[in-house]
Amino acid sequence: MTATTPVGTPIPADAPQPPPGATPSRSPLIARAAAELVGTAVLVAVVVGSGIQATKLTQDVALQLLANSTATVFGLGVLIALLGPVSGAHFNPVVTLAEWWTSRRGGAGVTARELTVYLPAQIAGAVAGAILADAMFGEPLIKWSTHDRSAGNLLLGEVVATAGLILLIFGLARTDRLRFAPAVVASYIGAAYWFTSSTSFANPAVTIGRAFTDTFAGIAPASVPGFIGMQLIGAVVGLALVAVIFLLPKAPGNDRVVAVDLGLPIPPPADGQGRLPH
Repeated sequence: MTATTPVGTPIPADAPQPPPGATPSRSPLIARAAAELVGTAVLVAVVVGSGIQATKLTQDVALQLLANSTATVFGLGVLIALLGPVSGAHFNPVVTLAEWWTSRRGGAGVTARELTVYLPAQIAGAVAGAILADAMFGEPLIKWSTHDRSAGNLLLGEVVATAGLILLIFGLARTDRLRFAPAVVASYIGAAYWFTSSTSFANPAVTIGRAFTDTFAGIAPASVPGFIGMQLIGAVVGLALVAVIFLLPKAPGNDRVVAVDLGLPIPPPADGQGRLPH
């Protein structure tokens, strides 16, 4: 979902902070792609598997959702802590796209080449995770979900859930608090299970993967495009909120404030450096 600092790497107090998801330069791209694939696969396996387990243990829908959300919180937190130092622990195309958008002028973060590797890895991992969960519980390996999620209120829930996730991740980066990402991001997703009508998919790859299982956590293939569309809208809303709430200071000698996160042109400051610190 977001980046964490490699263990044991000293960082000067005044060092500029990388954008969320920025990856260690020593990690080969194949390692980062593997981390994104495996991490997304395990995340979906946790979501789908805990949903299947919950329905086997109780018929109470509230308890089923509680078990599902609790397992997801713990699983996601562990995955971010483990794989964040390798790939940034995105496990989510909207996070990867948002980071690419904010760093496309050459700053630290996902490049266009890395973007084309991360996204397929995340989607393939999500599908593999759903199949793995079904296999562990003796369900058909691939069975399209019949769980319709096309209602307008559910689509609104996805906008809210995704906007909040992007605001959280990029807000942590802007305020130099990415070290809290494993606990904070996982906690947000757990809360969003309950306060959003859609139970907070907030992830196009996970949405696609969950279409492959006709179990508690599934989503009908016909509902997938609508969910993904709302997630992309939510990402834009989230970046806009970051630009407003975590506004960068004015450049010396310049009375304009730049919304870097929205990719707006950066006016050259008075000292002639040509750009503001990111």
